[in-house]
Amino acid sequence: MRPRSTRSPSRPATSNDTPTTGHASHEVRIIGGQWKRSKLKVLDKPGLRPTPDRVRETLFNWLGQDLTGWRCVDAFAGTGVLGFEAASRGAQQVLMCEQDAALVTQLTDSKIRLKALAVQVQRSDAVMALQRTPAGTLDLIFLDPPFDGTLFAPALQAASQAVAPGGWIYLEAPVLWTDEQLLPWYLSVKRHLKAGAVHAHLLQKKA
Repeated sequence: MRPRSTRSPSRPATSNDTPTTGHASHEVRIIGGQWKRSKLKVLDKPGLRPTPDRVRETLFNWLGQDLTGWRCVDAFAGTGVLGFEAASRGAQQVLMCEQDAALVTQLTDSKIRLKALAVQVQRSDAVMALQRTPAGTLDLIFLDPPFDGTLFAPALQAASQAVAPGGWIYLEAPVLWTDEQLLPWYLSVKRHLKAGAVHAHLLQKKA
């Protein structure tokens, strides 16, 4: 594992716990790595917001494209597109946490179809899963909590404990989070962009 403190970002929705029915209304494409152009189904569910192609492309440009050996968690996985993008780029381990039963089934189907051996799909509460993760053992965490919920602070706190010093947290939120707000969790904003109503942040855990 390369030293996390030397990584530079310049080079480099889930619904609820009740199983619900849904149908595939459209698809998203993986944009890089070994599964480039592979499609993932997007179920027609309220609050499900796959990260747009342009934002994902920018994010992985920030991270440097090659994630070989990285240990990742895709919390609030939804379609799993962020986690599959990471695995497509060589991540050693990607845990996808999702509560909705229909989305878990879809994630499992995608994992099998892609033969994504590095991906583990888990029906679980994302915050609790991060809290159970041994401290400082992750390189990258994707956080995309429901925008109308109250999970941002608990998720950031849990993620800051699980990620290694110098590691990364990608956060999607309806508002901009500032360094001052993130200070209690030893996080700082290294990159930010706004795409429509979404604020995309790349946060780093202070070494």
